[in-house]
This record gives sequence, structure tokens and C-alpha cells, in this order.
Amino acid sequence: MPTLGDIAKALDLPFRGNPETPLSRLASLDSAGEGDLSFVAQKKFSKQLATSLVTAVICPEEWAGDYTGAVLLSAQPYIDFARATRLFDNRPQPSGCVHETAVVATTVRLGTNVTIDAGAVLEDGVVLGDNAWIGPNVWVGSDVKIGDATEIRSGVRLYHGVTVGHGCLIHANTVIGSDGFGFAPTSSGWEKILQLGSVSIGDRVEIGAGCAIDRGALDNTVIEDDVIIDNLVHIAHGVTIGARSAVAGQVGFAGGAKLGERCTVGGQAGFAGHLEIANDVHIGGQGRVSRSVTEPGHYASGTGLMPTRDWARNAARYEKLNDMAKRIEALEKALAEKAKSNS
Repeated sequence: MPTLGDIAKALDLPFRGNPETPLSRLASLDSAGEGDLSFVAQKKFSKQLATSLVTAVICPEEWAGDYTGAVLLSAQPYIDFARATRLFDNRPQPSGCVHETAVVATTVRLGTNVTIDAGAVLEDGVVLGDNAWIGPNVWVGSDVKIGDATEIRSGVRLYHGVTVGHGCLIHANTVIGSDGFGFAPTSSGWEKILQLGSVSIGDRVEIGAGCAIDRGALDNTVIEDDVIIDNLVHIAHGVTIGARSAVAGQVGFAGGAKLGERCTVGGQAGFAGHLEIANDVHIGGQGRVSRSVTEPGHYASGTGLMPTRDWARNAARYEKLNDMAKRIEALEKALAEKAKSNS
């Protein structure tokens, strides 16, 4: 169990209080009690400190007010809270062993101190970096390359030729490298376009559970360094996600779309194919991105929640917008002609 002093040293933060005070867990300010460490990320929540039973808190000194407990003095409390989670890490740890029920082809190249859990399958030509961890029932197709200290969680499927960088985390049941949705229409039906590219994932990328990332038709689908992707995201063939971008849950990218660097995308947004989004673009939830965005900034579309009756009336009027626009144009023209005749 870390002490206040241990945590202050690990986070390199000044503090007030007894350095020998033990801290058993991290907790939200609402639920924290004796022996807990919490944080205040916004000044408006600091007023809760006066009545809180928490033993220690991470916050700026000026927010502590009359709170008499221990304080880790931080100018960036949310970031330091994130760093503190590592000191209370309760996740399972890798075994450093290859489980007896794993199936590892003889041509697989294993780095040092790798973990391969029960039921995993690694096919011919796979390269696994040092300290990599392959979870239970993962399938790694032929010629896949996985970097150092990358963790592939239970049930993930990596198709042939996929490349995953160093320090990545891919959560359960995500599929990477399946065929893109490529078909040519013919008079007798659909002609499948073989997907001859692959998927290239950079370093320090985290991909949530249940995502589907398709391989490229000719060029690779690319996820650049330091990207974070939430659960249930679909990335179609040939898409590029720029470095340090963040994509929330249930977002969909159609084939060939390119998202710039340091972009953020809200939940359930959808992107048409073959468009380009500039760097530093931030798209709100349920955004309908039907054309390229060339300037950085914040963008939104869709409608806010409203009572059903109001929505139905607005929707009915929406269907008449074209007729209304024509009438307004006609009125403006008539007014202009009248003004001209009166002058």
C-alpha cells in the first residue's frame, strides 16, 4: 500500500500532510472515505472538499480552501490523477510464459519475456516483440508483426500481414485486417474486389473492444502513432487516422477517408468516403461529415434532443424547406423589381 510520500515522490509533486499516511485506493470525491486518494479536476467541485471524508486529494493549493486533509499540490490535477492510477494498478499481470494449449507455428519469431495465453493461435511468419502479451483465444494470422510491450486482449483477430507497433493495447474481440467492403457491380451481380493491402498501426495506439478495422484494397489502412479509439468503431479500407487523434464510440469511416492529426471525433459521427479532414479538427457527436474539412476548428451537425411533438413539427417543416426557399427567392425578386420601378 503506497503512502502519501510514495505517491508524491512518484508524481514529483509537493504536498502537505504526513508522508507516512497510507492510501489504499483511488476514489471519486463523492464516494471517497478514510484511507482514499481523490482529485478535483475543476474548481467548481472544490466546495465538496469541506464535507468530504477523503484522506488525501490532488488539486491546486488555492482550491483546497478549508480542507484540512493531505493535499498533493498539482497545477494539472486530472493529468496527475491519470498518472496516479498506475500506482494502484489492479489489472492481471502477464505470466511471461507460453501456455501449453497455445498453438504457435514453428516459423514464429518470439521476443524475450513474451506471454501467450491459453487457446491463442499464431500462424506462420508471425513476429512477436519483447514483452508482448497475446491474450487467450487470440488468432494472429500469417506474417503479422507485433511490436515490443504490445498487449492483445482476449478474442482479438489479426488477419495476415497486419503490423502493430510498440506499446499498443487492443481490447477484446476487435478484428483488424478483415476484407474491406469492395465489390464491382456487374449485370449478373457483384464482382468481389480482392483486398490486397493490409493494416498498419503505429506505436502507443489503444483500440477499444469490438472494433472492425478493414485492410486496404490496394494501399494500407493506416492508424498513426498515439491514436486512441473507443469501442465499436468501424474503419473501412484505405482510411488514414492521423497521429494523436481520438475517436469516440460507434464512429464509422467510409473507405479512403483521411483524418488529420490531433483531431477528435464525437460518438456516432459518420464520414463519407474519400474525403480529407485537416489537422486539429474537432467534430461533435453524431456529426455527419459529407465533405472535406480544410480548416481547423470545431464542427457540429445533427439536431439536439427535444420533445417528440416539437421534433415532428420541425421535421415536417424541414421537408418543405426547398419550396419555402423558392418562395422567398420569388418574393425577394418581386420586391427588388418593385423597388426599382419606384425609384
